[in-house]
Amino acid sequence: MIRAAGEHGLLVETGSLALSHRLDAALRADRPAGIVEIVPGPESVLVVAPGAEQDRLRARLAAVVEQERGRAGAGAAEEEVVTIPVVYDGADLGSVAELAGISTDEVISRHAGRELVVGWLGFAPGFAYLTGLDPVLETPRLDTPRTSVPAGSVAVAGPYSAVYPTASPGGWRLLGRTSLRVWDVAADPPSLFRPGVRVRFEPA
Repeated sequence: MIRAAGEHGLLVETGSLALSHRLDAALRADRPAGIVEIVPGPESVLVVAPGAEQDRLRARLAAVVEQERGRAGAGAAEEEVVTIPVVYDGADLGSVAELAGISTDEVISRHAGRELVVGWLGFAPGFAYLTGLDPVLETPRLDTPRTSVPAGSVAVAGPYSAVYPTASPGGWRLLGRTSLRVWDVAADPPSLFRPGVRVRFEPA
């Protein structure tokens, strides 16, 4: 389904993260005229196109969705892998271990032992929701968020992991920190992450 989202937006409901990723990649590779922003989500892609004729764009999006839906069984192109070195000394490492019923060493090995995938970006510029977290490490957010979380903090909340790109308030549970800059406004592109990119954490 494709429905209006504000005056200049169209929201394509994809129904799956995999289709959102394929649609996002297809639109960026061959961007229809008038589109100024493409925002993939877990089951949708928002297209902002103030300069486009809406009916024509809606038809184009529907065609691309059907094309990408038909590629569901095809192997996706190999995506780059971003390796994040982590010092696992976070303030919530012990509480995550306690909630999971495992040792802190096992928290570290489970967090660093899986390849995660960037699902989408949101909350703040460069903040990537990393999917594929070991289910044992799924823990709720803090009851009271911190007023400031340092940039580079590596955290988990629910089924996701993340790296805080800048200092900001936050309620995710902190496992550690990285010195790698994942967000740099002077870089092109400014974020190390984009939907579909694979991420590995590595104890530093």
